Amino acid sequence: MAGSYEDRDGWIWMDGRLVPWREATVHLLTHAMHYASSVFEGERCYGGRIFKGHEHSLRLIRSAQLLDMEIPYSAEEIDAAKDAMLKANGWSDAYVRAIAWRGAGPDMGVSARRNPVRLAVAGWEWGNYYGDAKMKGARLDIAKWKRPSPETIPSEAKAAGLYMICTMSKHAAEAKGCSDAMMLDYRGYVAEATGANIFFVKDGEVHTPKPDCFLNGITRQTVIGLLQERQIRVHERHIEPAELEGFEQCWLTGTAAEVTPVGQIGDWRFEVGPLVRGIAEAYERLVRS
Repeated sequence: MAGSYEDRDGWIWMDGRLVPWREATVHLLTHAMHYASSVFEGERCYGGRIFKGHEHSLRLIRSAQLLDMEIPYSAEEIDAAKDAMLKANGWSDAYVRAIAWRGAGPDMGVSARRNPVRLAVAGWEWGNYYGDAKMKGARLDIAKWKRPSPETIPSEAKAAGLYMICTMSKHAAEAKGCSDAMMLDYRGYVAEATGANIFFVKDGEVHTPKPDCFLNGITRQTVIGLLQERQIRVHERHIEPAELEGFEQCWLTGTAAEVTPVGQIGDWRFEVGPLVRGIAEAYERLVRS
């Protein structure tokens, strides 16, 4: 699939029914467009099955609740909507995007309690998020923007508004020839990439930032489980940027990123070594099992 995302053939599930792709539109005065009142999920379908699809549906509902929104569908109904969209498009391997937002209604201001909460599910066929970096190792910039304190915004929500600094950080990284950017948190600790969690290896043990101000990704949790099954010790802790000099391997995790090795962050370089390759292979087997 190529070309603009607004001009394609196919079907999108929207507010309880499948609509032709080009007709899946919203009004200019949609509240989410003005005030970022939307939450979303990114999921991958492998061989006709969405990996941990129900967990994603539950997180979508929880994200909406954290933003004071109630999605008018159950997790089971959201699961069915995703399946219907995939079947309508004839996809067995695809990326799935479920999104809920405050639509247009009688309120047009910061307060929008009377406006409907709407839901849509789209998808597309998508290869490696980082291209050939998945084999060679991604190169990361260090972002100037930091993940905010959980006292400023509900960081447990997968909310659209939280991603604006990610977009700016990724644009700056791409302008330098990098695949992505590593972000620090408001205290100066290592946090994550713009759309993926991060892991490091030292002396056969794994270190990953404590998710106390950013999203504890479903893929992140899955990979930690895979490591623990292999008796590999995992340290979830605050990581100082200066510690990067002592780490030997590094990788990113996310639904889009899957498990992607990192070869360089700023001036620090990492080996695309056996541990990251092994866990990437294990993850690939799991999602297709």
